[in-house]
Amino acid sequence: MDNLSDTLKKLKITAVDRTEDSLEGCLDCLLQALAQNNTEASEKVQGSGILQLLASLLTPQSSCTATVANIIAEVAKNEFMRIPCVDAGLISPLVQLLNSKDQEVLLQTGRALGNICYDSHSLQAQLINMGVIPTLVKLLGIHCHNAALTEMCLVAFGNLAELESSKEQFASTNIAEELVKLFKKQVEHDKREMIFEVLAPLAENDAIKLQLVEAGLVECLLEIVQQKVDSDKEDDVSELKTASDLMVLLLLGDESMQKLFEGGKGNVFQRVLSWIPSNNHQLQLAGALAIANFARNDGNCIHMVDNGIVEKLTDLLDRHVEDGNVTVQHAALSALRNLAIPVVNKAKMLSAGVTEAVLKFLKSEMPPVQFKLLGTLRMLIDAQAEAAEQLGKNTKLVARLVEWCEAKDHAGVMGESNRLLSALIRHSKSKDVIKTIVQSGGIKHLVTMATSEHVIMQNEALVALALIAALELGTAEKDLESAKLVQILHRLLADEKSAPEIKYNSMVLICALMGSEPLHKEVQDLAFLDVVSKLRSHENKSVAQQASLTEQRLAVES
Repeated sequence: MDNLSDTLKKLKITAVDRTEDSLEGCLDCLLQALAQNNTEASEKVQGSGILQLLASLLTPQSSCTATVANIIAEVAKNEFMRIPCVDAGLISPLVQLLNSKDQEVLLQTGRALGNICYDSHSLQAQLINMGVIPTLVKLLGIHCHNAALTEMCLVAFGNLAELESSKEQFASTNIAEELVKLFKKQVEHDKREMIFEVLAPLAENDAIKLQLVEAGLVECLLEIVQQKVDSDKEDDVSELKTASDLMVLLLLGDESMQKLFEGGKGNVFQRVLSWIPSNNHQLQLAGALAIANFARNDGNCIHMVDNGIVEKLTDLLDRHVEDGNVTVQHAALSALRNLAIPVVNKAKMLSAGVTEAVLKFLKSEMPPVQFKLLGTLRMLIDAQAEAAEQLGKNTKLVARLVEWCEAKDHAGVMGESNRLLSALIRHSKSKDVIKTIVQSGGIKHLVTMATSEHVIMQNEALVALALIAALELGTAEKDLESAKLVQILHRLLADEKSAPEIKYNSMVLICALMGSEPLHKEVQDLAFLDVVSKLRSHENKSVAQQASLTEQRLAVES
């Protein structure tokens, strides 16, 4: 290492003289020292103040440029050297060198920039602002036959694509075309993996999704799936997963999804359909997720239901009832939930036996599956009185809902259980359903739901409670009393922040509760008249009118 100190001194002198031969010799010695003991040699470089000097040597004309960039790349492998490299002003001249025609200079420059900016979002953002993305994309196109340069570009893209600020710049280049072109030529698993690692973060951007679809990535992915589906080799299994996951990701963009749907006639849509009955869990999962993504607009949903998708999904669910694959269950239920949104699909799906298929998963202990199961049932019974009544009288279902209403660790499951409980009453308007819910102890949850932070849930609870009070007040009286419903309504009416519909429905409910002696007494004790009379001048006409009616009712009944 003493030799290194001499080399560094000599380098300082020759850098000033610019004698190319002796400069080349010093630089080679420095590279050898870094190869032998990178950390110790880097510390010496840092202490010698030579980094600023290296910046002055990074010129396109010099024959030493590639070696200098290589030295910087080696030094910057050490975390403690990265900030000194930045402080020495190395980034700007390195970025300039990306316009070089010399492939070795390009390779070492890319390595140097990559190592300096490794793991630093702020430095990577600086590179993006300096416009390296279009330059690198161009390099990839020009030097696609140079394996080392291609790899350097891919590593850089992989790092930069993680940053949100890069997506717009990438979208303005022909990156999609270049990557797909490169992908088609790759036969090695490792090389494909590298490209996948760039594609995945880029495909999160909707504009790039569409570009990738237009560049023909989907056909490549479908081909991989076809080649690897029957293989149990680890690399093939991993590639099948990556390809099918990426396919699903491309369908998350509205434009790319519609382009691939092609009115339900598209080759891609048809191929995805064939994945669902497959024996491969990964393909079943990707197929169900793809259907859930295609089912993001009413037209697609109606077309798919009319063309038998429901039977495929319920068959898939049936295969996963006992010790099934949780991700497949979740994906199939997601697809059914989305398909059940258009009004015209509900009756068709009910008669296709979707509720029976879904109810088989009531015993599931997996919150994601519980959540989708609840959402699917809630969508199916929307404005379907007969189905709502049938489900609302199902004591097993109602008991499970009441249990899930207390799932405090899983807010989503808790919220959906409450919403389904309320929906069963609102859509069935059935006394039998109300009795089932009262017997299962569900009333207290509906009362709690009226205090939710979400207006839509508060409202659904109040409407359900008003129906209970109108249809089965005697049955529910004790539960409403012990849940302190009257005090909650007083609070909702007195709270200035309550939404107009909450105030309106609270007053409707107060009037309905007057038929119960104990609840009527609570209303009188709490001086509701004061709160209600203030609402007569409310800016919302419906609230003001309901306040007048409620005030009259309270005055007559007092």
